Amino acid sequence: MSFGSPQNPYGQPQDPQQGYGQPQQPQQPQQPGQPGYGYPQAPQGVPQQGYGYPQQPGYPQQPGYPQQPGYPQQPGYPGGPGPQVASMGRRLGARVIDGLILGVVYFALTFAGIAGAAKSVGDCDPNAADYTTCVNNASSDFATKFGAVFGALAILSLLYEWLMTGLLGATLGKMAVGLRVVKADTGQKPGLGSAFIRWIIPVVGSLACGIGQLLVYLSPFWDKSGRQQGWHDKAASTMVIQN
Repeated sequence: MSFGSPQNPYGQPQDPQQGYGQPQQPQQPQQPGQPGYGYPQAPQGVPQQGYGYPQQPGYPQQPGYPQQPGYPQQPGYPGGPGPQVASMGRRLGARVIDGLILGVVYFALTFAGIAGAAKSVGDCDPNAADYTTCVNNASSDFATKFGAVFGALAILSLLYEWLMTGLLGATLGKMAVGLRVVKADTGQKPGLGSAFIRWIIPVVGSLACGIGQLLVYLSPFWDKSGRQQGWHDKAASTMVIQN
């Protein structure tokens, strides 16, 4: 019974890829840092990236939502987003409301003056010798009262437009449609000085049969600054904006 050939006396199986008679090479242990089986390892000193989507370079993550850019600043109105300039339709609506308010007062005072004068004429006795004198006196009294009423209406218009615009920034008509008058360079209330200038210019224009006053109120249509300023606004350095 033979225990093997002379080349393999102990009968050990040979590696088919290894030549006959050559001793087997011992398996070298894996050196530290060398790649093993499976996925390749990252080089030493480079931190491994975790799971999830990779972070893009140049875009640091900010807490919360990013801030949106503000509205463009209007010319002459500092401090953040500019105001919304009042439309001519709203300005016309405010002027109509103010006209109706003052018109009611005008009518009440004028009616009171006419009623008083008519009563004075009615008190004159047609059969009296001084009837003509009584009627003349009543007419003179009516003219005096009408002049007083006209002066009172002018003062009332001045106080209404001037004081409310200067102190509050808006008349009742402007409040009703959501408008207010501000200083064009600061956005603050006009003050009594600017409000008076803004009031007196249309009044002076009304002396020319009302044509000048109409042109003043229409002048915002021709303003090229983007603020819809009328001639009275430019003189007073004011503008009309929406609340």
